[in-house]
Amino acid sequence: MKYQAVLFDMDGTVLDTLRDLNAAVNRALAEFGHPQQSLDETRRRVGNGSRRLLELSVPEGTDNAQIDRILAWYLPYYNAHSNDATRPYEGIPELMEALKDEGIPLAVVSNKPDRTVKELSAIHFPGLLEVSVGENEAGGVRRKPWPDTLFAAASALGVEAGDCLYVGDSEVDVLTAARAGMDCASVLWGFRSREELTDAGAKLFFETPGALQNFLLDTGI
Repeated sequence: MKYQAVLFDMDGTVLDTLRDLNAAVNRALAEFGHPQQSLDETRRRVGNGSRRLLELSVPEGTDNAQIDRILAWYLPYYNAHSNDATRPYEGIPELMEALKDEGIPLAVVSNKPDRTVKELSAIHFPGLLEVSVGENEAGGVRRKPWPDTLFAAASALGVEAGDCLYVGDSEVDVLTAARAGMDCASVLWGFRSREELTDAGAKLFFETPGALQNFLLDTGI
């Protein structure tokens, strides 16, 4: 196989987290007297970490101190409710099992808080992932689109970054993979459209986990 490891984004790639994210954002906004947002608004704003999600969700002109307070309320609430409605996308566990059976090491890399990433990975993909890496800027690992999390995952797997494929659903993933020197597989079942991904420079697209599996294992099907 061309790649020695596969790294997956989490939100919109392996897990459909949108409803839990939207519910948590709306609870946080309500707590501070701000208007609610639709599911589609959350979809468009996810991908750059929790703070950026809230920055895009609060009314224009909200100051940084207020955003800090909302974030401090949001993070523990979301962590406690991050699995209320979250589920793997159909075909993702089977994809991971097929790759693992071929001896291909797997990781999840996300801009979610590191604790939440590890918890959700353990719940939904037990025994399938060698590494799960989340946002940990306090620990010196900057969130995407900095390539730090991808480098951290590749290093933990013992694989050179250029020998990994990064699988994601957003323009942030395309940019992060490029900065890490990795090829990027852009999936079309997630939170961004093909047009948005194409505009971001994506070149390799997959409509289903099965199509990605066939590409990776070179079955020719």
